[in-house]
Amino acid sequence: MPQTDEKPAWMMHGITAAPIEDYLYSLLPARDEVLAEMEAKAAERRIPIVGPAVARILHQLAIISGAKTVFELGSAIGYSTIWWARAVGDGGRVIYTDGDRKNADEAHGYFERAAVADRVTIKVGDALEFLSEEKREFDIIFCDIDKEDYPRALRMALPHLRKGGLFIADNVLWSGRVADPTPAEESTKAIVEFNRLLYGSSEMFTTILPIRDGVAVAVKR
Repeated sequence: MPQTDEKPAWMMHGITAAPIEDYLYSLLPARDEVLAEMEAKAAERRIPIVGPAVARILHQLAIISGAKTVFELGSAIGYSTIWWARAVGDGGRVIYTDGDRKNADEAHGYFERAAVADRVTIKVGDALEFLSEEKREFDIIFCDIDKEDYPRALRMALPHLRKGGLFIADNVLWSGRVADPTPAEESTKAIVEFNRLLYGSSEMFTTILPIRDGVAVAVKR
């Protein structure tokens, strides 16, 4: 990716101190050609992706938990999907969901180039509707859809998550707006409610990691 003074949109300051955030990103090993291209495209077109620091956490959690099945609620161009697919390994399965056919077609091209297409099922349409149709339980459900839908996503995800499985959500600190005692935006209100529900759930044990825009990691009891 060309070097510029402007940071890519996926490198979001505001949660941790900017020098610390810069330091963390400086430590990251270079990504392969496909991921680096996706990061550049996301920065150029302001496509929402989790970025490499969060992606490494997702990949690591999948490996630690021995996950073989992942359901993504919201996948955009498939950046996080590739990290999941590499983590679940041969025989693993990742469900990609997005409402935009162009995103899905672009993602499929990346999956082919990253040699993970055989591990990914692509679904175009309403992510929550697709999840509701599933008859099996998943090892990991990852939530990165419209923020207003986060509380509903939690309620719908729990029956489809195995005991000991992980429910992970991005953007749960929402650029710090969750700290506003009287938020005006519906998206902020939804995330505040989501975080309260997640921590208050007797079915989940939750921690929020304050990296990038906040990542919630919850294990089903």
